[in-house]
Amino acid sequence: MSAVQRPLSVASNNASAEDAFRRLLAMEGTDTVLICMADMQGRLVGKRLTARQARTEAGGDMHACDYLLGVDVDMVPISSLRSSGWERGFGDFSIRPDQATARLLPWQPGTVLVLGDTVDHHGQAVPHAPRSMLRRQVERLAAAGFAASMASELEFTVFQGDWQQLRASGYRALTPDGFYSEDYQVFQGTGREPLMRAIRNGMEAAGIPIESSKGEGGPGQAEITLLHAPALESADRHVIYKTGVKEIAQAAGKTASFMAKWHEGQPGSSGHIHLSLWGLGGEPATADANGPYGLAPAFAHFLAGQVALLREMTLFLAPVVNSYKRFQSGSFAPTRAVWSTDNRTAAFRVLGHGKSLRVECRVPGADVNPYLAYSALLAAGLHGMEQRLQLDPPAEGNAYLAEGLPEIPTTLREAMATLERSAVLRAAFGDAVIEHYCRAAAWEQAEHDRRVTDWEIARYLERA
Repeated sequence: MSAVQRPLSVASNNASAEDAFRRLLAMEGTDTVLICMADMQGRLVGKRLTARQARTEAGGDMHACDYLLGVDVDMVPISSLRSSGWERGFGDFSIRPDQATARLLPWQPGTVLVLGDTVDHHGQAVPHAPRSMLRRQVERLAAAGFAASMASELEFTVFQGDWQQLRASGYRALTPDGFYSEDYQVFQGTGREPLMRAIRNGMEAAGIPIESSKGEGGPGQAEITLLHAPALESADRHVIYKTGVKEIAQAAGKTASFMAKWHEGQPGSSGHIHLSLWGLGGEPATADANGPYGLAPAFAHFLAGQVALLREMTLFLAPVVNSYKRFQSGSFAPTRAVWSTDNRTAAFRVLGHGKSLRVECRVPGADVNPYLAYSALLAAGLHGMEQRLQLDPPAEGNAYLAEGLPEIPTTLREAMATLERSAVLRAAFGDAVIEHYCRAAAWEQAEHDRRVTDWEIARYLERA
């Protein structure tokens, strides 16, 4: 195995993060260092440094324009933000490398990736930066005596043709790399196995452990399951994995899309999040045979908080207009704010047993920003613990048909309004952070509202 293929991540090395990072930089063949942060959409943004420059300034802050946390998906500045804008001159903040995240990227030869935290001119964490938000909630959870183990479960659709070909066609006549529902189907999956194998092996070599891969419910749809990890590390793995899947597919002449709902006649792509609680000494704190519904009392309060605040935190789980197209009865995406035991029609599903007992939040789609979603889930859980909220009995049967239960917001506009009114999440994140993301959502909604769609033309051009 060549040097650039070795499964190296400093997180698995006993030496200090700085020493391990410098060894990565000194490895034969290393010539590029990617220093990145996560933007509001959960994408990696940053710069590529030469290895020589990175060795000179290993661990030093890297300046970047503050508009990286103030633009929409098209990199258009969002107006009326307090943190950045034309009236503020678009100054700088810095990306402070977290050397414990450094790893080689096997699918980008000679390249080391390092994720970083976003800090201001005084070296303080930028509060609305997604990684800052998650760090804060992890610290609050630790102060309560717990740590969270979390994992993302992302689905994506593979299309024939690369991004350039799809863009040149105006994204019309998209052709999935499959022909029918291939959920758990081995034969259909075999046709795509070269790509799936490249992704699995690439992630393993980059220090992102993979559990399994399988076909999903739509043509060309797949799921690759990541193993659980501490909350911040899990979110870091999520964003690296998502970018890597796209890059590996692109190299194979295909397109991998994490859009939540690409076609009204096809299943959406989910981004389920699994979570369990542990004591700070590593002892399991989720299951208790003598607790309510077999849950440890603290975890029962934690889950009750998540159920109670689901409507208020939906914007952090479903970030764009398209996200809400998944929430349809009979779609395997939830519509009601309820919990269950091993029931895929509910928003929260408790599954596993003993040390593997966990809750799965089924609300997010594959377009989710993990830092924001994890932050919201932890903040809601902490509220449940602090207020000692009690769980209602678990939903049974078809939760889509349940009456009298709160519904998950069905539009971005509704989710934004419920977050805006949330006293609990304002207390957890700060007014400025909530207003920042509500303003970004309002911008996204307005961008959608002013567009004339193909559906409108086909429906009204002749018949209006």
